[in-house]
Amino acid sequence: MTRSAESARPDPADRPATYGEVFAVAEFRWMWGAQLGSVIGDQLARVALAVLVFDRTGSAGLSAVTYALTFLPDIAAGPLLSWLADRFPRRRVMVWCDLARAALVALMAIPGAPIWLLCVLLVAVQLLAAPFQSARAALLPDILSGDTYVLASSVSNVTAQAAQLAGFVTGGTLVAAFGTSQALAVDAATFLLSAVLVRLGVRDRPLPTASSSADRVSWWGSLSAGARLVWGDRRLRYLIALACVAGFYVSVEGLAAPYAAVVGGGPLAVGVLLAANPAGQMVGMLLLTRLAPARRLALMGPLAVGSCVPLIVCLIHPGLWVTVALWVVSGLCSSYQLAANASFVLNVPDAQRGQAFGLARTALIVSQGLGVLAAGAAADRWHPASVVAIAGALGTAVALGAAIGYRRTTTSPH
Repeated sequence: MTRSAESARPDPADRPATYGEVFAVAEFRWMWGAQLGSVIGDQLARVALAVLVFDRTGSAGLSAVTYALTFLPDIAAGPLLSWLADRFPRRRVMVWCDLARAALVALMAIPGAPIWLLCVLLVAVQLLAAPFQSARAALLPDILSGDTYVLASSVSNVTAQAAQLAGFVTGGTLVAAFGTSQALAVDAATFLLSAVLVRLGVRDRPLPTASSSADRVSWWGSLSAGARLVWGDRRLRYLIALACVAGFYVSVEGLAAPYAAVVGGGPLAVGVLLAANPAGQMVGMLLLTRLAPARRLALMGPLAVGSCVPLIVCLIHPGLWVTVALWVVSGLCSSYQLAANASFVLNVPDAQRGQAFGLARTALIVSQGLGVLAAGAAADRWHPASVVAIAGALGTAVALGAAIGYRRTTTSPH
């Protein structure tokens, strides 16, 4: 083969991987099956508990608070418990978290359990989600490398969103047909199934650090070291900033109901608006994975900006279907999160992956929560469409700054 022919051959490292290559890895198939069952079970439990609390108390407020408790523990658990994924073998962390959650949910399924006990058990279940997710995120790059890891992240994200929708539907159906206790029992079984799949299908791997007690750092040492790593690395800081842009474009989900009301839509319009961004994001991720890895990274900044720019158009108060189209485009562009997440994990040393991922996940959750709360408060004073436009403008500015900062880290030492 001539030198010119060799130089013309595409670089295998820049060839996009295929989903067939991802699912050809047996360990990933087992982890994917465990994730599918676990996420469906989570959503089923949320529906069952909300119905149970409302049936017993007749209070919509208490029902909403119970539902909110399924999200709030993530804020504390991310930084406080993610270190477990760097202290103990990661497969073991996943299995024990699943077994513990199965036991806790089984207790919740006991008929007649007081509301306060259900809430305490629910918080405990959600606290265990953080070390499980951190261990899973830290283990995945050991199972799949290069672009197959990026596609595996895409599969995981799409699966999570699709399983959430399926879980909501399944949850409502099971609760209506069998009652809340039986639905919670099914949820406990999904955690048990997840533990079995991970235990049987995923190979146990030693930690990247020495296992002697003298070499193990304390919880505070792990947390502070993870914080120093993330804050001290300019590239990681800008990647987290890009991820937190979600706090601006996700805020529209908290305004779906009032927005639908002002454009003359009913409950169906609320559902369509809520589905617009996630649907666009799923399609966007599938399209993004068809591009070469280097191209994805190059598009990460522009797409982050593009996730917010369409929202600014809401300032002219367009009708329902134009708004839906704008929010779908925002979702398409928000697929940049796939590239940002993969780049973040791959730029973190293996020994600190769990803690760093937990901190990043907490930052993302907090930004989304604050964005929804701020948008909701603003919509009490201003037109919802104007609030969406303001969120889009602020998000565009933040995304632009983060994208420029990240671009500079790729052209200079960080």
